[in-house]
Amino acid sequence: DMTPEDEQRQLQVNYLGAMHLIRECLPSMRQRRRGRIVNISSVGGMMAMPTMASYSASKFALEGASESLWYELKPWGIHVSLVRPGFINSLAFSKVLHSRKKAEGQSSPEYDQHYENMTAFVGKLMKRTPCTSADVAKRVFEVCQKKRPPLRAAGTPDATLFFLLRRALPRFLYHKLLFMTLPGVKRWGPARQPNRRP
Repeated sequence: DMTPEDEQRQLQVNYLGAMHLIRECLPSMRQRRRGRIVNISSVGGMMAMPTMASYSASKFALEGASESLWYELKPWGIHVSLVRPGFINSLAFSKVLHSRKKAEGQSSPEYDQHYENMTAFVGKLMKRTPCTSADVAKRVFEVCQKKRPPLRAAGTPDATLFFLLRRALPRFLYHKLLFMTLPGVKRWGPARQPNRRP
């Protein structure tokens, strides 16, 4: 359902905007031979979810660029970090900008169940989590205070859990487990036909 314009808008906000700002700051940081860059990534930058492909792609891009910058800027004493929040208690899920097709009621009917189930699922998690944007801001501050800040830092406790889950399980098992826990996944895609014997 995403148009090229939709994709570009997502990249502009989550990836290109951060890179443009870094580019503006770097000359003075290199001149002083010190500085700190903290990019706000997301759990969506280490694990992708259905209906969030463009969002995850933009955060994966930010993760890759930040890791490259970590190496490139170290000789100038410039530290680069990523803070990865998980679910935040907010109403942000109700203000998501959908694709143009979805907003105009022209989305592909094949994916209606995906949208319906994932919107309710994410909304429920965001309402129930105790973590707030203030908690993430506190985490950013903590990272900035470290003499040797990490490249990646969890922004919320659930981000640590997702990270450990992804690292501990074999890849095939991780993906299978995640797929099985998706809400309403049995109703996604084509209708299942009963097995018929000839």
